[in-house]
Amino acid sequence: MRTGTVNRKTKETDIKVNFCIDGKGTSTINTGIGFFDHMLTGFAKHGFFDMELSCSGDLEVDGHHTVEDCGIALGQAIKEAAGDKKGIKRFGNFILPMDDALVMCAIDFSGRPYLNYDAKVDEEKCGDYETCLTEEFFYALSYSAGINIHIIKMAGNNGHHIIEAIFKAFGKALDQALSMDERVEGVLSTKGAL
Repeated sequence: MRTGTVNRKTKETDIKVNFCIDGKGTSTINTGIGFFDHMLTGFAKHGFFDMELSCSGDLEVDGHHTVEDCGIALGQAIKEAAGDKKGIKRFGNFILPMDDALVMCAIDFSGRPYLNYDAKVDEEKCGDYETCLTEEFFYALSYSAGINIHIIKMAGNNGHHIIEAIFKAFGKALDQALSMDERVEGVLSTKGAL
């Protein structure tokens, strides 16, 4: 089982993450932000990752530190779980429809972080979640995990649907990228390193 465990504590957040790549999609999520919990649950379910994530953050300020720091901690746990990356497919992509929304997510688990995020949402909030924090989450995750991530909204008007499609598409793309392929000898790179 490929697993990663991260405990990250700052003056702003206290986060614990257990992440298993080879799971069944079961999760226990508690960040104090209901909509964000729902998004992380969808990510785990559709990526078939087992995940426990708890965060105690300074929500009296706003949700920014909680969401961003969860991205950092989850990215670290994913990177740890992937280990030496030997045998993984490395690339993953998925186009996910959710009602009016259509989102494409493509990733390269290359060790080189980058985020291209083009997924405008008109609503400022979904429940108690500030929609602008979605980009902050994926930026933090991409840099802490070393993943090249492209997220493009192809269609959609409803903020809830767009953001949920993003998290689910990322889960599906990451599942592909971290899947093992017996044809891969070592790591899938002409340089011999990821």
